[in-house]
Amino acid sequence: MAEYTLIATAAFGVESIVADELKALGYADVEVENGRVSFPGGPKDVARCNIALRCADRLLIRMSSFGATDFEELFQQTRAVAWEDLICADGKMHVIGKSAASRLASVPDCQAIVKKAVVEAVKRKYPGEWFPETGPVYRIEVAISHDRATLTVDTSGPGLHKRGYRTGTGEAPLKETLAAALVLLSRWAPGRELADPFCGSGTIPIEAALIGRRIGPGLVRSFVAETWPTMPRALWEEAREEARSRIVAADFRILASDADSTVLKAARANAEAAGVADAIAFQKQPVDQFRSPRKYGCIVCNPPYGERTGDIREVERIYRTMGDIYARLDCWSLFALSPHPRFEHLFGRKAERKRKLFNGNILCYLYQYLGPLPPRR
Repeated sequence: MAEYTLIATAAFGVESIVADELKALGYADVEVENGRVSFPGGPKDVARCNIALRCADRLLIRMSSFGATDFEELFQQTRAVAWEDLICADGKMHVIGKSAASRLASVPDCQAIVKKAVVEAVKRKYPGEWFPETGPVYRIEVAISHDRATLTVDTSGPGLHKRGYRTGTGEAPLKETLAAALVLLSRWAPGRELADPFCGSGTIPIEAALIGRRIGPGLVRSFVAETWPTMPRALWEEAREEARSRIVAADFRILASDADSTVLKAARANAEAAGVADAIAFQKQPVDQFRSPRKYGCIVCNPPYGERTGDIREVERIYRTMGDIYARLDCWSLFALSPHPRFEHLFGRKAERKRKLFNGNILCYLYQYLGPLPPRR
């Protein structure tokens, strides 16, 4: 069976978490770069990783990488790739592109040339002057940077953050992939209290529950590569069966609260769709009423930013309230994602760690206040 170089793309700051996920799945030979993690794998690994990866944005197949300073070089190098081993006779070849600091600066021209070269390559296996392109979709990207072209094919289809459970969104939705990364960074595990006092549409609590029960995030959705004849359906069934075998019946309760009853209704529906509603206690409650008698708990949250609410003073009051509440919690940790440059000042203490992350296009920091971990039993 074919062997590829696979690329798990990731948001800035999340790459090392994706690399850790891959290592936990048994992939030792991983290479971390900005925005991506590369590793060798075949069709079986395409299925496994699409279903299992929590923090990656997409899974790509790298078809080739080469120097290209003119259109003829781009055409010939692209045509030399064995596209016919992946793309079927009626495949719909959709080419996207980008270019930076390169002589081949016209992206539309590069896309057209790559499409023509791919068609010529496919003709080696399927002779003919015309292809109907009525079958499976192959989303090909030509990315040119500093006169070097990289050709990839997307295996995921819709981004991996689209788990299939979200029925509604809150005012400032957080991608599921980033929410999962926040939970993994928090060191939370079942048996320890976890709370999100700004739960919105429930993304952080739901992702935590999926992690706590080891439920594969892509278990109930489909992927574009499932439609390719070169990716046998049996491999996908095996990958889903493997993912189902990892699920554990962990008994825990996550606290999810918000002052907005409308988003809480959406959050409950999302948790039901994800199959983890029994693991999450939803409550209408403003953050200043948050209390817990337990020790060694963990707050993971995406508090309001102020950009969308338009009331920065209210947001700053909330940050001060968060600091007051945290000061009264015994042995708790807190992880808060915020773009506010004075978050630590408003919160009332410096974070033990800060990690630069992007929530969409918004530059944020994950402020990490590290309490002690629970004693080992």
